[in-house]
Parts: sequence; C-alpha cells; structure tokens
Amino acid sequence: MKNFTIVLAPDSFKESMTAKEVCMAMEKGIKKINNKINCIHVPMADGGEGTMQSLIDATNGKIYSIKVVGPLLNEIEAQYGILGDGEVGVIEMASASGIHLVPKEKRNPLTTTTYGTGQLIKACLDKGVKKILIGIGGSSTNDGGAGAISALGAKFLDEEGKKIGFGGGELGKLKTIDLSNFDKRLKSVEIEVACDVNNPLCGENGASNIFGPQKGATKEMIEILDKNLKHYAEIIKEQCKNDIINIPGAGAAGGLGAGLLAFLDGKLKKGIELVIEYSGLEDKIKLCDVVFTGEGSIDYQTKFGKTPIGVAGVAKKYGKPVIALAGRVGDNIDDLYENGIDSIFGIMRGAASIEDALKNGKENVEKASENVIRLINLNI
Repeated sequence: MKNFTIVLAPDSFKESMTAKEVCMAMEKGIKKINNKINCIHVPMADGGEGTMQSLIDATNGKIYSIKVVGPLLNEIEAQYGILGDGEVGVIEMASASGIHLVPKEKRNPLTTTTYGTGQLIKACLDKGVKKILIGIGGSSTNDGGAGAISALGAKFLDEEGKKIGFGGGELGKLKTIDLSNFDKRLKSVEIEVACDVNNPLCGENGASNIFGPQKGATKEMIEILDKNLKHYAEIIKEQCKNDIINIPGAGAAGGLGAGLLAFLDGKLKKGIELVIEYSGLEDKIKLCDVVFTGEGSIDYQTKFGKTPIGVAGVAKKYGKPVIALAGRVGDNIDDLYENGIDSIFGIMRGAASIEDALKNGKENVEKASENVIRLINLNI
C-alpha cells in the first residue's frame, strides 16, 4: 500500500501559534498514532497578519529587518521577506505603517504616513526581485499611499512647487505630481496586492468614512480626509491619466490600494488566493489523501475568504476530504460543510481561561490531531 499522505495547511492561531507551529503540533499528534503517515507542511494565511511568515515558511525563504520611517515619522524596525526562489518579495504594510505602531492617544490619520511601506518596497527592489506581494491590512494611515510612493522617488508638490507634508491632511495642498525621479526598476517588477475589501477610495463607503474612526479620525477629520482623497484622485486622473477613484479596493488601507494601483500598476487579489498560489498548495493537495486545516476561531465568517474555506476549495477540486481544527467553534457553521469542509473539531478539552487556551494551544492541537487520526487509522 502506498504511503498515506496528509497535507497540513492551517492558518496561525493568533496570539498562540504561528501557522508553522500549528503544522508541527498536528504532525506530532498524527505521528503518535501512526509514524508511517507522511505529513506535508504548508503553513497558510489569508493575506492579513502572518502572511509573510507563512509564505516564508512554506517556501524556505528568508526574512530581513531594516530601519524605516514609522507612521509617526519616528525610526522603527520593520521586516520584509524574500521567498525561497529568490525572485519574489513579500511585504506586510502593517510592519512599517500599521495601527499597532501608534499608541491610541496618538492616532491621527491626518498626519500618519505610509512612507515606511515604500522603503520596504525599495528594499525588495534592491534584492533584485521580479515580483512583490504586498499585504495591506491593519494600516494606521489615510494618505492614499502618497507616503509610500514618495519613498520610491515621486514628489508631491504644492502650488509653490514645494513638497507637501506627510499624512492625509496634506493632500488637499497637492498641485503637481513629479515622477521624474520615480524608481525605474518598478517598470519591470510585477506588484500583487492582497486586498480583501471592496471599498472605493472616497464617499460613504470610502477609506475615510469606513476605516477612519478606528484610526483616530473624528467626524470633522473624516470630512477633511475624504475631501483630500478626492482631490488626490482628481490630480492623479488629470496628470497620470489613471482613474482610480471608484475601483473596488482602492480605499483599502487608507487609500494605499489606490496608490499602488495608480503608480505601481498593482493588481488587487484576494489574500487567500495569493497564498495558495505562492505556497504551491494545489500541487501538494493533488498527491495527498487527506487535508488538515484550521485557525483560531471558525464560525460563519470563515466562508468569506478565510484560510480554511480557501484550502477546502482547492481540496474539493481533487476530491480530498478536509478536516478543520479550531480553538473556538462558533455558530452557524453549516454553510462551511457545503463549501468543502467535511468535519470541524474544537481543540479545547474542557473549560479554560483565554490565557490558558492560548498557552496550551500546541498541546491541544496535538491531542485533537491524535484523536482524529485514531479514527482515520482504522481505515488506512
């Protein structure tokens, strides 16, 4: 009989384990029951936090740290990755411009900047990559990506020909965009953007109205920010011949989506689709017998592009059964069974505090995997 193979393709269990650590715990439980089972690790993510780490782990890539300008114009340390093939860079904008970098009392999207994200893009270019993947969740900014684009050599000038300041509050002064010193390497590099929101740049459902409040914007600030982004989009349309104001996803990350579309010819894609592609998940699932996936919490929201449902979609193309493990199993999960997941198991073995659940995550994943394999082992 051929060697029984299981693909392990979980997301991270936030604040408890990285996706790679979940894979290792799953394998430990599986091997305890049947040491002959072949386990293939494919750490996953859905484009948000942990995406860079998962892709680096899945491809044996490398993470680099550099000093960049943070959202408050202070120097911080941020990371970028190069996948195992050496040709693809991967960035999480939150590493350089994320909301977690700004204390609550200092959150002000009129002044926060994406400049550091542009420095991470430049660092990838310096490594000679042919493609850059950019996850744009968790931003503290509302500058339309102007900060990031200026880090790449663009100049955003006022009517006197002087550079405007940083932040969404300065975009209303914009008169001219000077791209004469824009990094020419960008013309030969493909940019793919992990973006799971469809918000346009401006208006009722735009960046400022929907995401501004969580970044510290008052009602008065939101009006200024939205007006400024509209002005920014009009200048881009007039001078760069690129109309991005109503493109779905342009409003992501305070309009960084719009900046990447307009200046870097970025392609917006669902995060889980990018991770599936670059982790080589499909090729590995083709050859396996069963797929294990999972994440910290599984509920009805999982069907909206979260990792387990993305993994299940690939598995169903090849008729592979899918087992999902979760720290928490929520309500209304019946739809998940109709979308490719065959069985869902909670890993908790009894009532526990959040602190204990997070601390004992590896042990609980291991034990749950062991119990699932006890059942599967009867039929191997």
